Amino acid sequence: MELGINNNNKSTTDEKEEEEEEKKSEDHDHLQNTKKKLGGIRTMPFILANEICDRFATTGFHANMITYLTQELNMPLVPASNTLTNFSGTASLTPLIGALMADSFAGRFWTITVGSIIYELGLISITLSAILPSLRPPPCPTQQNCQEASSLQLSVLYISLLLTSLGSGGIRPCVVTFAADQLDMKKSTLASQKWNFFNWYYFCMGMATLTASTVVVYIQDNVGWSWGFGIPAIAMALSIVAFVFGSALYVKLKPGGSPFTRLSQVIASAFKKRKQPVPEDSKLLYQNRELDAAISVNGTLLHTHQFKWFDKAAIIREGEVTNSNPPNLWRLATVHRVEELKSIIRMLPIWSAGILLVTASSHQNSFTIQQARTMDRHLSHSFQIPPASLSIFGTITMLTGLVLYERLFVPLARQFTKNPSGITCLQRMGIGFTINILATLVSSFVEIKRKDVAAHHNLLDDPKAIVPISVFWLVPQFCIHGAAEVFMSVGHLEFLYDQSPESMRSSAAALYWVAISIGNYIGTLMVTLVHKYTGKEHNWLPNRNLNRGRLEYYYWLVSGIQVINLIYYVLCAWFYTCKPLEEAISKEEEEEDVDHHEIQFKRLDVANGFGDHVELARNDHQTV
Repeated sequence: MELGINNNNKSTTDEKEEEEEEKKSEDHDHLQNTKKKLGGIRTMPFILANEICDRFATTGFHANMITYLTQELNMPLVPASNTLTNFSGTASLTPLIGALMADSFAGRFWTITVGSIIYELGLISITLSAILPSLRPPPCPTQQNCQEASSLQLSVLYISLLLTSLGSGGIRPCVVTFAADQLDMKKSTLASQKWNFFNWYYFCMGMATLTASTVVVYIQDNVGWSWGFGIPAIAMALSIVAFVFGSALYVKLKPGGSPFTRLSQVIASAFKKRKQPVPEDSKLLYQNRELDAAISVNGTLLHTHQFKWFDKAAIIREGEVTNSNPPNLWRLATVHRVEELKSIIRMLPIWSAGILLVTASSHQNSFTIQQARTMDRHLSHSFQIPPASLSIFGTITMLTGLVLYERLFVPLARQFTKNPSGITCLQRMGIGFTINILATLVSSFVEIKRKDVAAHHNLLDDPKAIVPISVFWLVPQFCIHGAAEVFMSVGHLEFLYDQSPESMRSSAAALYWVAISIGNYIGTLMVTLVHKYTGKEHNWLPNRNLNRGRLEYYYWLVSGIQVINLIYYVLCAWFYTCKPLEEAISKEEEEEDVDHHEIQFKRLDVANGFGDHVELARNDHQTV
């Protein structure tokens, strides 16, 4: 009788388990089908529209802002230049805050949405400052003994710039990673693609910059500042509507918790076990794929032998691991979390090399525009090129360069390197560093030529005089800067995305903007120190009369710093080690790759609550 009851119970239990497995399988299939319906290339117009309008708006009022500050608010040149550089620095520093919020708790979608609204408020504020006469000092056509803007007028300006800076903090680090979330960015997939997402992302941004540098700047100089600021505000409002409208189509990954907390836990755990010897067999270190599931959706980081001191965090001591409860992560970290910290540490030297490149280019929106204002800008008797529109030559070069890079350079380089990307990210960045040094040297020679012509016509003491030299002498330096951007900026962004842990990609994208921020602040510091310590009689960077300055000396100083920076970068790149990753691939991808013997497969339980299995492709020999 008891045997019969036991058999019945066993049978009932088996039936329940089968039902649960069937239900789990159905749920898993439903999840996979839902994922296939979301994301993809169709979401790009909604997402990139937001970033395009951000870039359009930023360029629209920043490219010509030096003119607004000096001509409308009557600010001296050096304070105006520093104001712009500080604003750029702040706007590029806030993305770190936005990225931490997105990665920790808010998610990328809501961070972008809220950031866009704050940005729009800043644009509205700066438009009002251009419309209302009470928010500007009296006009000063002679630019001598001018009444400068009052504290109230400057405070409205600074509030506007602060709001746009805070809004950028939510947009910039999240848009590129949110867009990449909609696409299949695994190495095994990218190798077969004929296009590079980051190239085309940067191409879209360049088109927005080009439009703003021509249309908006022309309106500011010839129609009025109210429309010049109002058009970017209208564009930004439309982009918010478009982005929210596409919400139902997006793949929205859940935030994996504060990355800073995880990194701190690894450091704390390693410090507590600092006297423990690290086992020679890395398999003895703690691994828990279920615990790491939320932060390793696309693959698990493999153990590396660099920075072995941090491996102490994954040493298992008695009583730290139980079957019922997860471990205390301040005492025990998984190998994946340890490798997250190692990946960030490896990236920092390469990342830091990009800072001085920004410093070298920070003068493009200030001193170069002031140079152009003193030169012959006529294309015809009635039409002059706005000084701020000269940046279009750099943008056009960058856009053309991206297409040529994708269509000509990569296929040609691929024949020699056998790399699907043509060259690695590190090689691409190195070429960009080298080209940018040439751009700064050309800038110095053009300034020498401009002043020679001014001296020949006795115009050195007239800051408002138009020197009879074509403004097109400035075009080569913009073009060379644009060519450098094709290699350096795109390569830098791709490197940060590719080599960062997947749960920290917003934070890694923020590092791109933090480098710009620090670079702009260093630019401010350099300009301030040069202005302060180069004397009054022959100051390199005078406030009012650039003809009596020594701007070419400043360019030589920057060039020398860049040479030192290039040597530093080459050393960092030489010793860099790529992150090793096991990539999760679907069953369909497994069937497609069944004939590719170079890919080793390993079966792992997926920690998504369904109990199924996924295949993992090992990428030990990735190239960057």
